[in-house]
Amino acid sequence: MSESDRQPGARIQSIDALRGLCVILMVIHHFLLDLVVILDAPEWLFYNPVFNFLHYVFAGCFIMLSGVSSRFSRSNIKRGAKVFAIAMLLTLVTWKIDIIVFGVLHLLGFCMMFYGLTHRFWDRLKGAPAPLIYTALIVLSAIAVNVLDRSNELKWLWPFGLTYSGFSSADYFPIFPWVFVFLLGTWLGELIRDGKLPARFYTFSVPFFPSAGRKALLIYITHQPVLYAVTFGIAYLSGRQVTL
Repeated sequence: MSESDRQPGARIQSIDALRGLCVILMVIHHFLLDLVVILDAPEWLFYNPVFNFLHYVFAGCFIMLSGVSSRFSRSNIKRGAKVFAIAMLLTLVTWKIDIIVFGVLHLLGFCMMFYGLTHRFWDRLKGAPAPLIYTALIVLSAIAVNVLDRSNELKWLWPFGLTYSGFSSADYFPIFPWVFVFLLGTWLGELIRDGKLPARFYTFSVPFFPSAGRKALLIYITHQPVLYAVTFGIAYLSGRQVTL
């Protein structure tokens, strides 16, 4: 299916649905954490190898989808500045609670602006080598960050993945290796935008999830206060002692 076969401005339901699924799973994941931390539920409900693995799988998918969407944005710099500003506001709001220093919104805001400024360089990577190059950069940067992080004593490298003793963030997605996951999404987004995927991808429809995907930013910003209210409501109705 070519770009001209779709109506101008028409959204691709598959992208919204997958983003919606990632957001809903994130909400469920955070709700389980609240049950453990606030209601003293069994720790395995949140801290287990399966969830630890899936957390990064779906987070990576969410970040890649943001890269895909960058191919459809009129201005990634403006879009990124808006997201980064919201992320900094969240940092201020959570400063005295459980601070978010460089969470997924900080990362996405940075990646959007970074791609907006450097897209001419990255857009030269086309064809079959492109995903291989991005995958290699993801793996190599992850290894490098892991190795260097063990000896890092500088306190200003945490945005790049190099933390220091005592560093803490409730949500932490540093630039490396995640920026390359985002850039891999921009490569995939070009294929999607140019109609290179099977026609079924562009006509796929499913209820609920696309709507959640279109409201992903709003859900991300508001979900935790709502979950807190639900969790404390459960505690009140069940007469359970809340632990903080």
